[in-house]
Amino acid sequence: MASMLHLFLVLGTLMVVSAGSFYQEFDITWGDGRAKIHNNASGSGFQSKNDYLFGKIDMQLKLVPGNSAGTVTAYYLKSPGSKWDEIDFEFLGNLSGDPYTLHTNVFTNGKGNREQQFHLWFDPTAAFHTYSILWNPQRIVFSVDGTPIREFKNSESIGVPFPKNQPMRIYSSLWNADDWATRGGLVKTDWTHAPFTASYRNFKADACLWSNGKSSCASSRSRSRAWFSQELDSSSQNRLKWVQKNYMIYNYCTDTKRFPQGLPVECRTA
Repeated sequence: MASMLHLFLVLGTLMVVSAGSFYQEFDITWGDGRAKIHNNASGSGFQSKNDYLFGKIDMQLKLVPGNSAGTVTAYYLKSPGSKWDEIDFEFLGNLSGDPYTLHTNVFTNGKGNREQQFHLWFDPTAAFHTYSILWNPQRIVFSVDGTPIREFKNSESIGVPFPKNQPMRIYSSLWNADDWATRGGLVKTDWTHAPFTASYRNFKADACLWSNGKSSCASSRSRSRAWFSQELDSSSQNRLKWVQKNYMIYNYCTDTKRFPQGLPVECRTA
C-alpha cells in the first residue's frame, strides 16, 4: 500500500497539507494543532493504523533546516508492552553548518543497546530522501535512497534474540530532546528559531498486515514476495561497506569501553 502523504510535523504545532490518503493509513497521536511550547517541551507525532509483522517500509523525509540542535525527528517501528520490539531511525538535530546525526537501534524484548550512528553524504534538509526498513525473518536492513547503511542479521542460533514474533506499528514524532540529543545535552534548543518543521511524504508499505492474531502472510504464496527472503547481494554489500567506512561515526560493536566484559556475541561473530 502507498500513501501520497505530505505531512509536516512541527515542534509547537502540527499541520497536514495535501494529505491524500494519509488519514487512511495514520492517526495523529499528539500535538494535533494544539501543542504549545511549555517549559521547553513540545512536539507532534503520528502512528499507523495498521500493525505489521515483517515488511518493506519506505518513507520520504525532509528534516528540520537551519539550527535544529536539541530536536529529534524519529521514524520507527514499535510493538506495545514492557518487552517491546523496536526498529529505529532517529535524526539528531545540529547547529547550523554541522551534519545531522542519523541514529539507528534495534530492540528485542525491551532491550536495545545496539546503536549505530552515521553522518549522511548529502544535506537531508534541502530535499526529500527515502529512508527504508527491510524487516524479514532473516535480517533487518536500514537503507537511505536505496543504499544500505546497516544490516542486523538474525543470530538466534547463537542466542541473540531477534524481533520476529511481535507485530509493530509505524510511528513518527518530532520533539525537544536537548537534555541528551546534541553533544550529550551540552547544546540546548534555541527557541528563537522555532517553529521547527520536518516534512514527510510518499509512505509505502509492502508488508504483512497483522489482524485478529493472524498475519496476511500466513500462506506460502504471500511469503514468496521478494522482500520476505531478500538479502544483500554483492553490490549492496559493497555499498554498505562504503557507507560504514566513510560515514559511520559510532558502532556499539567496536565500543570496548562500554562492554569491558566483552562485546555482544553478535559483534564477536560478525
